Amino acid sequence: MTDKNPPTAYDSPWKDILQTYFEDFMLFFFPNAHREIDWTKQVEFLDKELEEITKDAEIGRRFADKLVQVHLKNGEEGLLLIHVEVQAQEESEFEVRMFIYNFRIYNKYKKKVISVAVLGDDNPNWRPSVFNYSLFGCTLFFEYPIIKLLDYQQQQSELSTNPNPFATVIMAHLAAMNTRSDRTARKQQKLALVQQLYSTGYTEQQVIDLFAFLDWMLTLPPNLEAEFKLEVEQLEDRQSMKYVTSIERSGIEKGKKELVTRLLNRRLGNIDDQKLSVISSLSVEQLDELGEALLDFTSVADLTAWLEQR
Repeated sequence: MTDKNPPTAYDSPWKDILQTYFEDFMLFFFPNAHREIDWTKQVEFLDKELEEITKDAEIGRRFADKLVQVHLKNGEEGLLLIHVEVQAQEESEFEVRMFIYNFRIYNKYKKKVISVAVLGDDNPNWRPSVFNYSLFGCTLFFEYPIIKLLDYQQQQSELSTNPNPFATVIMAHLAAMNTRSDRTARKQQKLALVQQLYSTGYTEQQVIDLFAFLDWMLTLPPNLEAEFKLEVEQLEDRQSMKYVTSIERSGIEKGKKELVTRLLNRRLGNIDDQKLSVISSLSVEQLDELGEALLDFTSVADLTAWLEQR
């Protein structure tokens, strides 16, 4: 049975948007570092390598991490560990996890590692950025930059006119947090964000990509989702631009199934054809639920139990 209010899935959409618009991510949040990177050379995402490095150092959830290899303009090669923290509450050992990942990556590659964290929680006082201790003259001090999305809460007007895709990403994330208990308000904010997609000057592909992020982040119950779809169609008729309805929207729904399957395979190993068939038959709302639930799966048995309940 589908929940009246499907859960908000933060991790999966962040993971995809990071990979699609990594240069824009660096430009928006870390402009000084962006200037030092040679963007004419290929950027390499090392997801499998990161999984191997951290597989026996699991502390809490680790679903939106990215390990990215870039070339610097000075000829030096660097590694960036991009950690997007999307938990709704404080994690007591977050600093330990960041230190462990940083050290293990350095130990494997013997290259400089820059660890950064984007904190998407709702606690304004939680700002973990340092891991340190000192004992008998031995001192360790590890500090990394953090971005607190709540700090952008009062910058909505500036974000609404910023052409960087991550301005929209931040607004969508904040809207999801602010409307967890009011899905009618969520539908209104979601539609307003779609209207901004068409007025900001994004390309057609950017509109489609960012709409997919909004669609996954700002989940709606079936009745409000139907109203939202109709209003988007009317908006596109007025704009004479059908970017995200009909074929494009069907593609987004197909993409959700492919992404959930990919995440399940990565977390649990290859999923058998029978379970894949069941997953393929799930509604969009159920896929949103599964995308959130799989973060806590530790075995195929957990997936089996979840599917049987549906």
